[in-house]
Amino acid sequence: MYIIPHGAAQEVTGSCHELQVDSKRILLDCGLFQGHRVEAAQKNAHFSFTPTEIDAVVLSHAHMDHVGRLPLLYKQGYRGPVHCTYATKDLAAVMLKDAGYIQEKDEEFFCKHLAKSMVQCEGPLYTQKDAEACMRLFRGQNYAEWFDVCEGVRVQFLDAGHIIGAAEVVLEVTENGTIRRIGFSADLGRSTLPIIRDPSAMPPVEALICESTYGNRRHEDIKTATTKLRDVIVETAKRGGKIIIPAFSLERTQEIVYDLHLLWDAKEIPAIPIVIDSPLASRVTEIFMKHPECYNAEIYEQFLSRQHNPFQFSLVRYTETVDESKALNGTPGPMIIMAASGMCEAGRIRHHLKNEIGDPRNTILAVGYMAENTLGRRIFDPTLRDVKIFDEMYPKKAEIVSIDAYSGHADMDDLDAYVTKIEGLKKVILVHGEVKQMEPFAERVREKKGVEVMVPGREDKVEL
Repeated sequence: MYIIPHGAAQEVTGSCHELQVDSKRILLDCGLFQGHRVEAAQKNAHFSFTPTEIDAVVLSHAHMDHVGRLPLLYKQGYRGPVHCTYATKDLAAVMLKDAGYIQEKDEEFFCKHLAKSMVQCEGPLYTQKDAEACMRLFRGQNYAEWFDVCEGVRVQFLDAGHIIGAAEVVLEVTENGTIRRIGFSADLGRSTLPIIRDPSAMPPVEALICESTYGNRRHEDIKTATTKLRDVIVETAKRGGKIIIPAFSLERTQEIVYDLHLLWDAKEIPAIPIVIDSPLASRVTEIFMKHPECYNAEIYEQFLSRQHNPFQFSLVRYTETVDESKALNGTPGPMIIMAASGMCEAGRIRHHLKNEIGDPRNTILAVGYMAENTLGRRIFDPTLRDVKIFDEMYPKKAEIVSIDAYSGHADMDDLDAYVTKIEGLKKVILVHGEVKQMEPFAERVREKKGVEVMVPGREDKVEL
């Protein structure tokens, strides 16, 4: 029995881990690589395995770095099942179709404007039709219920506390009458986050494939996030500026709108327009309202028991058309514009950054993780005075602010507690992290648990 990381190995994006059990081959996630355009395009275009040889896919959640290459897997011949929670299935349908649309439009733009710096390829990575077609493979599953993946392997999903529908994965493998259990943390969330339930404890497993995004970093207290958000809005509004927020349409946008709702109800922010410039965010928000099984008790009592939408109030407007989005460029502040993608690598946010980053009245506000080599990481790098957007350099004159407390990932203390509590653990394989975050985490686990900890590279074959 082996695990082979095909992505998110000593890096954060492109989550894709192959479990080999005798002749059976199972993928845990199948995500997009994000980062430097040329390098990411090359990684995304080719699988390091044969898709038709995979027996099943087990999907942890619907973020693009975990689900974003499934249409390509389908396009290259995969026809096995894709198992996930019901909320993830609903989210993946809109996320992947939107990703297909972005692939098509980016291909048009790059071929027209950036031909010299573009990776040569035959058309977009995949299309909206590919994304819609691959949804035929999805199989929804309930939390905490065992289901068969293939002969000798069954799986149980547990709450991951990361985004709506996100799951930790417990795999039970039967070999020659012997039952062995393997855990996959996927993206582990934080306790006390608004909206969704807290992460579940991992039951006894022999081996754990564990994320390490913040393996050597502590987050700010989540209770400080709303206060900092309020202060940024009040100060920028006084300048007559715009607050530009790159935010993933899935989860982070809903979290920010939820906090803005609370601030407005408490009359702690001025009455300025709040524009969610993302048709995807609008569709995702509708799906949020369909899955109360994922909410914590507080938000259910506060909003859902009264059939009140926590993601809609008088200041908020959701855009749909490109013309509506373009019109925001000429609209004076103060106002809040939130758009995807969260790492500034695609979507409408890049156009807003291009138009607004050079105005000192404005604020660019980060509310999530920015992977290495992404536009978002460069914007929030204090050593860089200028940033390239659409192959043109723009000065960073707007105020640049980050609120770390909104992170949906477990920090070093959360991860330490999570791993330490697992009984029967013999081996830990760290994935989904930069090396500077992984290595200190690995040392702490070795010291506290006395178990083998591995930090494999991409395509390393780890025996379980």
